Amino acid sequence: MLVSEILAIKGKVLFTIAPNRPLAEAVEVMNEQDVGSLVVFSRGAMVGMLTFRQVLQAVQKGGADWQAMSVDEVMLRDPMVAAPDMEMDELRRLMVEHHQRYLPVMDGTTLLGVVSFHDVAKAVLEEQSFENRMLKNYIRNWPESEGEER
Repeated sequence: MLVSEILAIKGKVLFTIAPNRPLAEAVEVMNEQDVGSLVVFSRGAMVGMLTFRQVLQAVQKGGADWQAMSVDEVMLRDPMVAAPDMEMDELRRLMVEHHQRYLPVMDGTTLLGVVSFHDVAKAVLEEQSFENRMLKNYIRNWPESEGEER
């Protein structure tokens, strides 16, 4: 299964934020939209990624003043990205090796979506379910050989 197929299953809804916005606003968007990451865009280009990991690190670092910090201060700059034609196994390996729960999917300079570890797990389950149904159907309709009785 390709990353582009995972995006097709997931849908291509994107949540973005500008780097100069306050971290409190980013947390509000993440909470309202029930997402664990935001893509940070400036002048039409991706400049970073903000995940709940960076938010928690900012809360620890900023103490009571964390809300006033800007997204730019805490975002992950130049995040690792996935390509739409990347195989799911390669995507999983990349996410596990680099401890990344969210990866933007880029086609050149165009952001196609964000794939989460949850999206990957869901795609794996759907793929396995499909394969199981096909195998069960094949077994049920097993062709009889000549001279065989059921």
